[in-house]
Amino acid sequence: MAFLTPKCRLAFALLLCGAVLLGAPTSARAGEPEAFARVTVDAAELRSGPGVAFRVIYTAHRGESLAVDGRPGDGFWLRVVLPDGRTAYAPGDDLQTFVVDPRAPGAPPRWRLLAPSPLVGAHAGLVILGGAAYVPLDEGGRRVYGYMEARPSIVLDRTVTLDGFVGEIPTSDGSEVFYGGGASVYLAPSWPLCPFLDLGGGGLSVFPGADSFVLQRRDYYLARAGGGLLFAFRKRVLIRLEATNLTLFNSQAYRNAQTFAAGLGVYF
Repeated sequence: MAFLTPKCRLAFALLLCGAVLLGAPTSARAGEPEAFARVTVDAAELRSGPGVAFRVIYTAHRGESLAVDGRPGDGFWLRVVLPDGRTAYAPGDDLQTFVVDPRAPGAPPRWRLLAPSPLVGAHAGLVILGGAAYVPLDEGGRRVYGYMEARPSIVLDRTVTLDGFVGEIPTSDGSEVFYGGGASVYLAPSWPLCPFLDLGGGGLSVFPGADSFVLQRRDYYLARAGGGLLFAFRKRVLIRLEATNLTLFNSQAYRNAQTFAAGLGVYF
């Protein structure tokens, strides 16, 4: 991303290295055998509780291994931990339990902090972002302002989401409200650390403040492009880091602004 300063590029590189180190699955006590369950049927429906009246929250396929929670379920139901950290119940007849040394080659992973991306199997999501906006001034130069943004998403596929956005940048001329929609492309959707690119368009309106030199509302078209990283945690929660370039234009003016943001999100 050419619009990033050298310091920003260095910061993103350091975050990337740290996330790779954090992303590796670990064991609670190295060397101690751990219990897993392997699916022995074509497809096993895992439910939110120990009974067929509970909703299905995950479908596991033959050969898939899941960590046993360590506490037995009710009756013949076995309590397991899904790859994203949620707890589920599976019929005991559909699984075969086994014990393995976590250091053994090919041992199934137990995710402790980070988890596989929640984009897999999700239908929608919401991210709340906050950060810094570098806004050009009419008289020349730039000024840094804080800003907030809400980003709802519809998951079309684990690699693509349709996103809406609405946010506000309070400036010395008044409040700048931006809004619109776009799409994000996820380059490694099954990884706990997932890089992404996004494109979008919409509008931005400047609402003058009481002490502003701007006497009337101004409206701009907006085009945005950027990218960043998703850090996926257990329970389908994530942290989103991104840098974006905003191109603002109307019949009288043209300018570029940049935003650098971080936020929390959840997919479901």
